[in-house]
Parts: sequence; structure tokens; C-alpha cells
Amino acid sequence: MRQLQRTRAIRLAAAFFLTAAVLLPAAATATAASPLVLREGTTQDLDAMNPFNTNLVSGYEAYLLNYDLLVNFGPNFEAVPGYAASWTVSPDGKTYTFKMHPGMKWSDGTPATSEDARWTLQFVLDAVKAGKSIGVGALDPYVANAGITAVTAPDPETLVVTLEQPNPRVLQMYVPILPKHVWGKQTLATIGDFKNDPPVVGSGPYQAVEWKTGEYVRFVRNPNYWGQQGAADEVFLQFFKTTDSMVQALKSGELDYAHSLTADQLNALKGEPNIVTVAGGANAFTELTMNGYMKDIPGGGASTKALRDPAFRDALGYAIDTKVIVDKVLAGYGVPGTTIVPTGGASDRWHVDPTNPRHFDIALAKQKLDAAGYKLNAQGERLDKEGKPLNLRLYTTSTGTEWQQAAQFIRDWFGQLGIKVTTQVFDSATLGNIELPPEAGAEYKAKWDLVIWDWVLDPDPNNMLKDFTCAAIGSQSDSFYCNPKYDALFEQQNKALNEADRKTIIGEMQQMLYDDAVYHVLYDEPQLDAYRTDRFGGWQNQPIKGGFPIGGGQSSYDYTLLTAAGASASPSAAAASAGPAASSAAGATAAAPTPAPSASGGGGTTGGSNATPLLLGGIALVLVLVVAAVFIRRGRAGAKEEE
Repeated sequence: MRQLQRTRAIRLAAAFFLTAAVLLPAAATATAASPLVLREGTTQDLDAMNPFNTNLVSGYEAYLLNYDLLVNFGPNFEAVPGYAASWTVSPDGKTYTFKMHPGMKWSDGTPATSEDARWTLQFVLDAVKAGKSIGVGALDPYVANAGITAVTAPDPETLVVTLEQPNPRVLQMYVPILPKHVWGKQTLATIGDFKNDPPVVGSGPYQAVEWKTGEYVRFVRNPNYWGQQGAADEVFLQFFKTTDSMVQALKSGELDYAHSLTADQLNALKGEPNIVTVAGGANAFTELTMNGYMKDIPGGGASTKALRDPAFRDALGYAIDTKVIVDKVLAGYGVPGTTIVPTGGASDRWHVDPTNPRHFDIALAKQKLDAAGYKLNAQGERLDKEGKPLNLRLYTTSTGTEWQQAAQFIRDWFGQLGIKVTTQVFDSATLGNIELPPEAGAEYKAKWDLVIWDWVLDPDPNNMLKDFTCAAIGSQSDSFYCNPKYDALFEQQNKALNEADRKTIIGEMQQMLYDDAVYHVLYDEPQLDAYRTDRFGGWQNQPIKGGFPIGGGQSSYDYTLLTAAGASASPSAAAASAGPAASSAAGATAAAPTPAPSASGGGGTTGGSNATPLLLGGIALVLVLVVAAVFIRRGRAGAKEEE
């Protein structure tokens, strides 16, 4: 769930929410003659059906149902078949040859071939080479970070991807393969305006056929889907105004799955008949972002230049008790945060603790502010260096009650420093636009001081790391951080061939951002969900240990494992629940996981049940388990804002 990335994608679309309890569009109980409908609830509205225009978890969720990735993510986020059935890699690791599923078709019956994949990747590659962004710019970095230099389709079932150097991120791209016969007339200038209204033509397990903003998106089973089919004939992604109304719908049986509950709601649901609660990991973090834009903006910008000063921002960190926030706001779920790579999630193996962690100490925060030149006046007001009392605007979104509660704690703590804080709540689209700087368009003013929001990361932290480069200002960046040394480190880690070397560089990047107090990470997030067991079975966490069953904009895989309540799981679903090794051994369907190919040996090894994981100078392709949750924003790091 991308970086579910917080590119500009989230900010540009209007978000509308119901003003009363949501009425589900169909009866809760299906009869033998009616379709079996999976009803999935979230408080995050959908911003776009065009994959290039979304920066929200809900958007990733929609396009991962509509379309296939070239390579999908399996039970433990390992590489499994997607649009491509298998792949081989050349001995030098710089050429990947993908084989499509024979006879594959788009949902409208048109043949789905390697040319569609070539066109999709080439379109993005052309934008990258031209230094342009497609739509909100959330998907372009996947191709850029993978180092793709060329794509060809020598025959309808073969796609050849050439890299500038060995790079496993070619198997980790959240880039949907699009039907050329639908999208082929679009240009870089027009594709951002393409609505892609339902009915959507795709190759994924379900296709959107109806979308009512602020209410729901209705998906129906793709009759031409190449892989294992889940039990649900239809999927309703239902948008709720509040989590309270969503929980009531779950309890009454009008809903099968509810996303992103509060800790109190989750605890209250424990023991309810036919309901299972899940406290999993979302590979996400919630942060206090500070407006560090370094230039004056007429009629906009931060209220004080103090926010440009790392010493001022650092001092504020000592007036934030992250443990109290976790205990009081999250009821103990979640982990006090430190760096932009969360602990316990899919990207956990890249996390490096800061060498000088801050701790809560109001007296020390006051000393640091005094030493940095931010003195108190006779009225006890903290002054900036221009002699103005500090009165900071702290904004957050209406979809995150936890963020609103955290804002009240921060307002009180900063008040003890002599800094007045005024809080305000906006819907996610409005806040996204408020955050944008002039680089995103002349109409944007970045008129804010502090924001509490979150990021959802991909299993690999690359897109999150990229959001702090100078080039990200005006698209993904909400901190406006720009440091040429950091940019150089980003390029170094992206080209590192040894995982240990790459982690060392990524650790240095995390430390640099921590020292400069670009963010104050409040906590690494939990994913608190609940689902019913009286209509569907086959629920499986992704990852199997420490994850959650469906949604979150990470993969469509677990939707294909669902069974009707009381029905036996299919052989491949049963194998998947036993773990990736058992899944691979089963090999009964195209949906069974295919391990990544080996980089060593004569002409490369075909991806399949007997293939060994790709090893390129120690780069592991099998991704670690997700334990804590958001880089979609969620929106995905690069997206912002959680469901």
C-alpha cells in the first residue's frame, strides 16, 4: 500500500463522504439464486479510478482488483505470477524475460498479450526519460527505481525487460498492466485527465462496473481471469462517514469486513459471534510533519521561519511523549516511532534505530529552544527570531480520530513550551491541497505549519526514501526537505548490489532525516480490522504471520482464496495457507506462488515451483513479513492516508 504513496495523487481529487449512515445497496443475505457478495467497509473515499491519479489506499485497492501487476505479491509478499506467468533472468542479472499466460484475455474478451505490458512500461519509461510525471506521479518511480532502460515484446507471450544493472525491484513494481486497446490513444498530456469510468476493462480478478462517489464501488467477477477465482461473485467496497456506522454494519451482518477500526472498537468486538478481530501490521507510520519550505511564498507558507531551523524542530521532539500517545490514543496497539522506515512491517529489515533517540523532557526542550535563540517574553510566550510569538497551525484529517486525539496532546505539550497551537480538521483531499507548494502549481501556497498524517510503505522502502529528495518537492514531498548529500545517498542505495551495503546507506539516510528533525514519527501503526465468518471462509492474513486478510492496497491475492462459509478450501488455497513453500509445491493452478528465478547459471532459470530465489550479490527478493502498518497515504509511500 505505496509508498497504499503520498504523491500529489491524494491531494488533487475531491473526497466526498456520506452525511448520514450508509445504506448498503443490496440485501445482506444472498440466496442460492443471487450472487455471493463480499461487502468491505472503509472510511476512506475513492479519489480516482485512473491508477495514475490515485494516492490513497482505496485507490490502490481498486486498481489491484481491476488490473494485474506484471508480478504479483504472494502470501508473504514474495514474487508470484501476475500478468506474467513466469520469468527468467540472464546470468548478468540485467535482462528479465517474462512469459505471459497462454490464451489470456482482457475482461472484454480481447486477447491480453505481451504488447499490452510493453506499451504500459514503455509509456511510463518515456515519461521518466522526459523528466515528466504521469498523473500524480506515484507510479513513475517504480520504473525509475528498477533501472529499466528498454522493454520489447518479441512475440505475444514474451516480454523482455532490460536494466542498467542488476536490480530486484523489477519484480516489486506497483505498476498495473493496462489494456493498450483502451489506453493506447492517451498521451502524456492527456492521460492524467482520463477518467477510466466503469465498466473498467482489466485482467484482474474483479472489474469495477459501478462507482458512486462517497458511497461505494461495485466490482464483479472477471470471467476471463487467468488465475484461481475467489468465492465472491461481487465485491462492494463501501465508504462510510464514520467507523461507528461501519462497526454497526459489521455487527448487523450488512458488512463482511471492516478496515481501520479504533482500538476501543476492536476491543469491543472481541467475543462477538461470527466476528474475528485482527491486530496486524500495516507497514505504516503516523508522523508530525513540519513545513520546512525554505523560500517565502506570497500569501502562503509557514507562519514562522522557525520551522526552517533544524534546531527548532529538534527541540520540539523532546516535547512529544510517543509512549503516552500509543498508550492513551491507541490503547497499547502500535509502537512508538523513530524513523521513516517502520519497525515490524514489511520493510522492517531496512529499519535502523537512530544513534541519538530523543526522549520526552519538557525542561530539556525549553533549554534547547533557549539555546537556539527562541526566548520567552514577559507574558510567557515563546518568540521566533523575528520577535513574533509562535502560534502554530496544526492540521489533520477527518478520517483519523487517533490523529485528532494526538493533536490535542501535542497542543498541550507545546503549550508548556510557550508555543500556542491551533488545531483544525480537514477532509483528506482539502488537506492534501493545502500542503502543496508552488512547485505543484501556481495556485498552491503551502499555507500550513504542522500536519499529523501517515504514510503506508511498500515492502521495499525506496519510494518512501525518494520522497525526501529535492526532486520530490511539488509532488511526493510534504516536508520540502532538500539536501544534495541525501540525494546522492539515495542514488547510491538504489544501485547497491549487496543488501548489507544498501542497508548501511539506508541507515545513514534515516539518521540524516532524524538529525534534521524533518519528521517526528509518532508511532508505527497497527492495522485494526474485523471480519465475519458466517458468509465467507478462507480468510488468510498477508503476510501469514502478523498481517491482515484483505485490503490495504497491497495485493489482490487474498481475495482469490476466499470460500463460501462452510465450503472446503481449494487445493491451492489450502497450500497457500500453509505458507509459500507448500504453495509452491502444490503448483496446481496459475495462482500458486512462483519463487523468483536464480541469477546464476548458464542462461537463467525459469520461475517455477523448483526455482530458487533470485540472489544478486546477496539481494534477497523474498520480502519479509509485515507486522506493523501505511506507504500508500494512507496514501502509499508515496500514498497518503489510511482507509
